[in-house]
Amino acid sequence: MRNLCDAKRALIGAMGAIAFTVLASHGAYATDDSSPRLTTKIDVQSQDLLVQPPAANWPLYNGDYSGRRYSGLSEIKVENVSKLRAEWVFHAHNSQRLEVTPLVVNGIMFVTDANDAAALDARTGRVVWRHSWPISEGLIDDAAGHINRGVGVWHDRIYMETDNAHLLCLDARSGNLLWDVAYANWNKNYGATSAPLVVKDKVLVGTSGGDDGVRGFVAAYDTLTGKLVWRFWTIPAPGEFGSSSWPGKLYLHGGGTTWMPGTYDPGLDTIYWGTSNPAPDFEGEVRPGDDLYTDCVLALNPDTGKLKWHFQFTPHDLFDYDAVETPIVIDAVYQGTPRKLLVQANRNGYLYVLDRINGKFLSATPFAEKLNWAKSIDAAGRPIVTGIKPTAAGARICPGYTGATNWFAPSYDESSHTVYVMALEECETYYFKSEAFQERHGYYSTGVKHIAGEISQKVLVAYSIDSGTIAWKYPQAGTGRSSGGTMVTAGGVVFFGDDAGSFEAIEARSGRPLWHLNLGQAISASPMSYAIAGKQYVAIAAGSDVFSFALP
Repeated sequence: MRNLCDAKRALIGAMGAIAFTVLASHGAYATDDSSPRLTTKIDVQSQDLLVQPPAANWPLYNGDYSGRRYSGLSEIKVENVSKLRAEWVFHAHNSQRLEVTPLVVNGIMFVTDANDAAALDARTGRVVWRHSWPISEGLIDDAAGHINRGVGVWHDRIYMETDNAHLLCLDARSGNLLWDVAYANWNKNYGATSAPLVVKDKVLVGTSGGDDGVRGFVAAYDTLTGKLVWRFWTIPAPGEFGSSSWPGKLYLHGGGTTWMPGTYDPGLDTIYWGTSNPAPDFEGEVRPGDDLYTDCVLALNPDTGKLKWHFQFTPHDLFDYDAVETPIVIDAVYQGTPRKLLVQANRNGYLYVLDRINGKFLSATPFAEKLNWAKSIDAAGRPIVTGIKPTAAGARICPGYTGATNWFAPSYDESSHTVYVMALEECETYYFKSEAFQERHGYYSTGVKHIAGEISQKVLVAYSIDSGTIAWKYPQAGTGRSSGGTMVTAGGVVFFGDDAGSFEAIEARSGRPLWHLNLGQAISASPMSYAIAGKQYVAIAAGSDVFSFALP
């Protein structure tokens, strides 16, 4: 760990740049008594993070710990959502592809673009402060895109990950850097793209690089000091349970990264965190067996990092079917019995329902029509595979490399017990050629191609927990390349970024379209909602901008 002065000296020496903070001349002070000021109190207590569902504040990446992306606000509803209008737009200068979900606390919005963070007046979009951190050179794959999905907040501190896997702690009132920790044991293929998750007095982080031959982990740091508290390695070391899949030193390059934030059940005091694919991606012979703990959801003790249970969705994955999609915490009557459920729409094309107390498999429902890698899921939750796999000549495999869904956020409607997930109907040609691990290179063995003449399509899918079936589907126009996620509100509206570059609202119960506005940019982020002085706003990032909408 380094203090601010040490960090500046190191950056000057290595890169000729320093981290700095600016106060906007028109954002630091408000023009009337109802606007937030630089003196706005930011003191997010642990109990504030337990509020469910979120309403005026949106203090976590998914709104609350459950991952439901369900807003308790209802001013904007089915009857009036067609009157929505843009209130303000914030332009980010350091990224052309924002993937951030903003957080809002007491009228202050916190956003990130690349390695920069900013605090905005959430009513007007004016900048209160901005903290800049140089982007890193020499990164590969996702990290080279300098993607950042947002911050965590605790008391008066803001936490963010940088592209090269540093954890920064900023003062929420000023943006000043308090400390900086490099948290990846440096293999130059590590990176970070996630938003941190704050649980009690710890801030949890993961890395990207699962396709690049790194060893995945979840790590917890003390929120005050930045001291490492625990680290759970997702690829077992020699002699540990599951290590038979990783002969020799392959465990050091086995993937299983943790590049999206997990969820948390305070009642069970358990964190649920998804892991990515094994590496090399498309070559299975060198990593025999199930390849634990890749393509898993891990149930971890937040105080110690000890594993309570795991469930693996795609054993011995040959298709890059990460399991980092949000594991949603749901309490519901399931098949006639009240259950504590964990629900995940997985990249492999199946939506899973698990008992989150013990990880017991309950059901798996296909939500993608293009699905040929497996015939079905057996009673224990293991896929019955078809035997198809990447070949030197190429094999058509469905879902494709992006998956039937991906990191873009699902949501859950409390009133109708419905899960909303953005699906992708797509097949691709997978190729195999053995490759050795190299630093600064991907570790795929070898790649995929789009299939000429085949149409890719995004579809918003509604899954009923009550019936265990798909309730409806909402097909979209576009090329299938967007990454917009979903949010549902107490007003009965599902908001999402569609595949044609529009921010869209539909009726949650029926999928009936209600409103849309083309933002003129591809949407690669998921929406959120907040309120100031009783007025509800809905915000989403698109391209290089953050948009906020409200009723007149």
